[in-house]
Amino acid sequence: MEVKFRDQQAEHVRTDLLAVPVKESEIEGALLRRLDRRLRGGLAERIRRSRFTASEGSALLYTTSGMLPAANLLLVGLGKGEEIDADSWRKAGARARKEASAQGAREIGFFFAPDKDGESAAAAAVVEGISLAAYQFEKYRSERKPATAIQRVTFFRPGLKSSDALARAAGLAQDIAPGVCLARDLVNEPPSVTTARFLGEQARRHCRGRGLTVEVWNKKKIQQMKLAGLLAVNRGSVEEPRFIVIRYKPQGKAKKRVALIGKGITFDSGGLSLKPAKSMETMKLDMAGGAAIIGAMSRLPVLRPQVEVTGYIPTTDNLPSGSAQKPGDVIRYLNGKTVEVLNTDAEGRLILADGLALAAKEKPDYMINLATLTGACMVALGNEVAGIFSNRQALAEKLIGCGREAGEKLWQLPLVKEYREEIKSSVADIKNIGGSYGGAITAALLLQEFVADIPWAHLDIAGPAFAEKDSPLCPKGGTGFGVRTLVKFLTTL
Repeated sequence: MEVKFRDQQAEHVRTDLLAVPVKESEIEGALLRRLDRRLRGGLAERIRRSRFTASEGSALLYTTSGMLPAANLLLVGLGKGEEIDADSWRKAGARARKEASAQGAREIGFFFAPDKDGESAAAAAVVEGISLAAYQFEKYRSERKPATAIQRVTFFRPGLKSSDALARAAGLAQDIAPGVCLARDLVNEPPSVTTARFLGEQARRHCRGRGLTVEVWNKKKIQQMKLAGLLAVNRGSVEEPRFIVIRYKPQGKAKKRVALIGKGITFDSGGLSLKPAKSMETMKLDMAGGAAIIGAMSRLPVLRPQVEVTGYIPTTDNLPSGSAQKPGDVIRYLNGKTVEVLNTDAEGRLILADGLALAAKEKPDYMINLATLTGACMVALGNEVAGIFSNRQALAEKLIGCGREAGEKLWQLPLVKEYREEIKSSVADIKNIGGSYGGAITAALLLQEFVADIPWAHLDIAGPAFAEKDSPLCPKGGTGFGVRTLVKFLTTL
């Protein structure tokens, strides 16, 4: 998709569809009055009849019938001026993309007049919205919806002097979007397809380019590396586990070294602590943390951050069988810690502990793990917000800020030291599940046992990793949550 920037007024733009973002306070503003004069009063009448108020995410389509050079005019609501942020622009771009597709338009003109100091972020958000809204996963449908490819997006900004900064921001947004879509694809595949072997193959396929190397360890290698948590969870499966290691090294000296650890449970039945049938329906999503790391790292050769990054993805399914791990089993980890398994459905933390312990041996500057870890986090924060836990406040604040800019909401939750009593075991160092309350916190406290004193953050993405219904930026299914936050973090260190 080609992106251009031009100095031109809205009423002179020739394009298939001209999107004009409108604040609630601008319904009777000068721009819409000018357009209405060209449209002989028809626009004001349509606004009145449709009760268009420019609330965030709303839109009004008007066919110009030759009265404007643009074939179609789309008013896109931004909401209240004081509440407009990057996500408002992102949704505006997504709405423009969906309307363009419905009209069969191949070119979008976007009239663009944000505050001067935020115009690069707004341009990037619009391009990101247009790119992400195009996503579809229809490979298993017998009848597929026709999709119109947008060939060109042109931003029109009156008085534009230089477009260099805008073009760089828009280009970065375009570079990130394929990583998000890759993560969505991996989550949306059926669990009969997405085995541990498949996930390793996809990492090899997509994580190519300058500076990237991929290793996929088989069961024999996993045994040699003493990754006991992954082996324990895999005991019930007929599919062998894999441990994926993706390394990115920049040209020249790296500013920092970062370890990313992602949960890769390709399907979670709960094991012998079996889930109810209803709770299993979407459990193909349980590898979304690993998918986000593959998606983010696949873009690093293009983005070229000056940091060294290693991704660790332990992957298996979690199924019951006569050979499956049992409540009461004890696992001895690479760092010497022992964990008593009291609930086999609390398996994500068992395999993440392997990844964290292995990463800690290399002593990176930062460790960040992503996992669809606990229903307790969803109870606390819902489906739109991920929980973040960290042993360094500065790291937590940095990631929260990156998420805010990227359009991914993070909310900090505490590592309450008193709750460590909840995971003390009578037969091992710790047990894999706490009491009835604070489950997201006790899960995070278990993970903290494996990070030494390295700056670390745990993102519990159980809520936002999977959309239960369509949204402007994403259809129902995998969202690719975490890719944009990770990329923002890595490119701003």
